[in-house]
Amino acid sequence: MERFFERIISSFLDTKVGLVDDFLNEDLSSKLKENLLSLLLSKQFKAAGIGNNSKFITSKSIRSDVIYWLDRKHDNIHENSFFDQMDEFVKYLNLTCYAGITGYEFHYAYYEKGSSYKRHLDQFKDNQSRAYSMIMYLNSEWIPTDGGELCIYHENVSQIISPLNGKCVFFKSSELEHEVLLSHKPRMSITGWLKTN
Repeated sequence: MERFFERIISSFLDTKVGLVDDFLNEDLSSKLKENLLSLLLSKQFKAAGIGNNSKFITSKSIRSDVIYWLDRKHDNIHENSFFDQMDEFVKYLNLTCYAGITGYEFHYAYYEKGSSYKRHLDQFKDNQSRAYSMIMYLNSEWIPTDGGELCIYHENVSQIISPLNGKCVFFKSSELEHEVLLSHKPRMSITGWLKTN
């Protein structure tokens, strides 16, 4: 896995956005997708919101995905395999970049056809614990006309990233505004944050 970790870090240092294909191997991404769809079918997902604590609201005009938080306490073999990989990445990131990551949080995100998430920043104004944002996609056979791209806003240019299966995106939560463009078919990912104290 270290070669994938190194490619994420290298592209992050070059462009402020770490990108690597096949960060989740085909078997793990397939199992995670099956788990996501099973949880969705059993109505375990909740409407996603914006803000935190007392400022938390749900607004489909801003964000129309639904989410399910991953947790080792679920004792799901595939979630735990994902967490094992995250533990390896955090250890590598802290060792090579002195990132000071002390924890993380991740959820499944499911966008129905016609869903999107307007331009935003991931770090809360009153809580700076989110250091890095990570997104890993679970969409096989995605084509450009399916939409659902991640649009990241740099100072003078917009970067468009297709949500292709296994791909990982990594960037600082406090720096880059981004949005999920309108999806023309169901779109699935694992989204989360590496955190500091």
